[in-house]
Amino acid sequence: MQHKSLTHLGETEMEVLHHVWDLGEATVADVRERILRDRDVAYTTVMTVLKKLSEKGYLDYYKEGRSYVYQPAEEPDAVQHSLLQRLMEKVFRGSPTALVQTLVQRENLSDDERKELKALIDALDAQDSETDDTSDS
Repeated sequence: MQHKSLTHLGETEMEVLHHVWDLGEATVADVRERILRDRDVAYTTVMTVLKKLSEKGYLDYYKEGRSYVYQPAEEPDAVQHSLLQRLMEKVFRGSPTALVQTLVQRENLSDDERKELKALIDALDAQDSETDDTSDS
């Protein structure tokens, strides 16, 4: 049975997208060179994945000589938020609480990671308090 991806991006697509994000802009050869550090991959495979990411709207490209140079169409955090929203809708019925609860309860978080999560929530609470204070004025 074939399973449909929850994020509509395959594992290799996500890997390639991360490499383009890291590089800022990249050719097929640039991305392939980075992937070859971990595993063998054909030039044509990388080329196809970059083309698909462009068709899906994740990458833009321009032609430089005989090469295509790919660059992010959106900021990584915007893409990550969109993918997480989709995952949250499909898996957690749109509940951010259920998503975070699963993450916190099922992952082996270090003390530092717990402190970091708590600090993020505390910062959000402080931000909300400031917003409430200024809107009362």
